[in-house]
Amino acid sequence: MIKRKMPETDYRGSRFCRIMGNPTAYQIVKYLLKHNATPSQLSEKIGVSVQTICSTLRHLRNVDIVRYETVKKNKIYFLKDPTLIQVINTIEKYVERIRFKRW
Repeated sequence: MIKRKMPETDYRGSRFCRIMGNPTAYQIVKYLLKHNATPSQLSEKIGVSVQTICSTLRHLRNVDIVRYETVKKNKIYFLKDPTLIQVINTIEKYVERIRFKRW
């Protein structure tokens, strides 16, 4: 069987969609759209354990969605690219549109 190589843009897009399909990752990104935060702050705001937050942040870092700065031993997370605001807004507009559409 011959396996075709997937274009890198397609591969990276699929990785982005896979991580953003995780509800915790989506909530983290939504929060980071407006606020930089530590894992503890994210845990408090989202309502999941710090361990889950840290694991999800690691996945988000692996696909270049978030970055962090260390300030006095605290990791402060932020979105790598502000273009993500447009992506999230477009996704949510689409979801609202199909939510009320009668097929």
